[in-house]
Order: sequence, then structure tokens, then C-alpha cells
Amino acid sequence: MKRGSTLFLRIAVFLIGTPVLALGIFGLTWLPKNPINPDYAHILYPILIGMYVSAIPFFIALFQAFKLLSSIDKNQAFSELSIKSLKNIKFCAITISGLYVVILPFIYLVADLDDAPGLIIIGTVPAFASMVIAVFAAVLQRLLQEAIDIKSENDLIV
Repeated sequence: MKRGSTLFLRIAVFLIGTPVLALGIFGLTWLPKNPINPDYAHILYPILIGMYVSAIPFFIALFQAFKLLSSIDKNQAFSELSIKSLKNIKFCAITISGLYVVILPFIYLVADLDDAPGLIIIGTVPAFASMVIAVFAAVLQRLLQEAIDIKSENDLIV
């Protein structure tokens, strides 16, 4: 049962990473060549650079998720390696959130020039989503640390 659920999660992590990789290779290279309005094409470059830079911690977090799933498969879920993986996922999510907060003024400029206020809401979604992931990883990290502490106390008693 556990092996099947981690296999499902591995497939899900792979399916999450594939569209981001495809967007980085095909979608984001097409956008500066074909802007919607050539008058503010220069504003798109900081947004694209921020999106490309945010892909680095995103793929690091996916790799850490694979490491975490591997430790679960090896029955080492309650280990320091799992805590370290969750800590790295948390830092990657905070980094992604910070990058998208830095990009937000440029998104505001594009939304103001294009008269598209919904673009600002779309621009805040990655920042808030990655912050939720960071908080979730922090909570899991703390719970796992407490479980490891309780387990080590019980090993000393027995």
C-alpha cells in the first residue's frame, strides 16, 4: 500500500515538473518575440527573468520531494534526512514567493498599461501558493522533528 502511494506521488511530482519545464523551454521564449503590445515589451524582460530564476528553486524542491519519497520507501521517514528535505522545500518555497513578490511591480506596470486589473491577481497566485507550501512544509518539519524526538526518547526507555 505504501509503495503504491509513493509511486503515485512520484508520478504526480513528475507531472507537476513537466509542464513547468515545457513552459520554460517553449512558452517563455516565445513571449518576448511576440508581445501583445510592442510598446511595453521591455517591461516583460524582468518578469521573464524572474520566472526563469524561480524555476531553479522549483526544481530543487521537486528533487527534495523525490528524496523524501525515497526515504519513505526505505522506511526511513522518521530521520534527519526527511527533516532536511522538508527544510529545503520550505526554503525553496520562500525563495519562489520572494521572487514573485519582486516581480509584482512589473506585473502591475503591464496591467496598468494594458488596463487588465485581473493580471495583478494572477501575478499574486504563485507568491501566495508558494507561501502556503512553505508554511505546510514548516509544519510538517516541526511535527516530524517532534515525532523523532519522541521516538528517540522511547528507544532510550526500552
